Amino acid sequence: MPRPRDVVTERPTILFVGINPGATSGKVGHHFAGPGNPFYRLLFASGLTSEQLVAADDQRLVEWNYALVNIVGRTTRTAAELTREELVRGREQLARKVKAMKPEVVALVGVTLYPIVFGRTSTPGPGPKPELLEGARVFVVPNPSGLNATYPTFEAKLPWFVALAEFANVKARASRR
Repeated sequence: MPRPRDVVTERPTILFVGINPGATSGKVGHHFAGPGNPFYRLLFASGLTSEQLVAADDQRLVEWNYALVNIVGRTTRTAAELTREELVRGREQLARKVKAMKPEVVALVGVTLYPIVFGRTSTPGPGPKPELLEGARVFVVPNPSGLNATYPTFEAKLPWFVALAEFANVKARASRR
């Protein structure tokens, strides 16, 4: 199965971090490729991108100075299938990637990532977090997956992506770098 490749750029404005590829992403080799996954629609609707992208465009995120990685590379139907060892290894790899890329903001895509990355939930839920990750500010957005029962609709997720754009000060940047 083709694994989605990391989307990498030096000093990205935002480094988006997913937990791991879902079944469709693992099949096609692109991030957030599930049939009902609105990740790219959320980026466009929030002003984070000036074009409506699709999963096959994931490598184009660098055009807006964004990067995208997963904590764990293994494809699963749900994140619950991941082992504790995979998550610990993934957390260590993420720290190395953040240190190498030096993003301004790390956007954890899914509230379950926050305790995985930091080992605690001092401020649960989406939004800005007080911790820094290798010097980068941290923001959590809801997981865009249709399996997300807490934020099940596009409308429930969109305000958090808008808030991320404001937090990263990219809302006004309608054009590519």
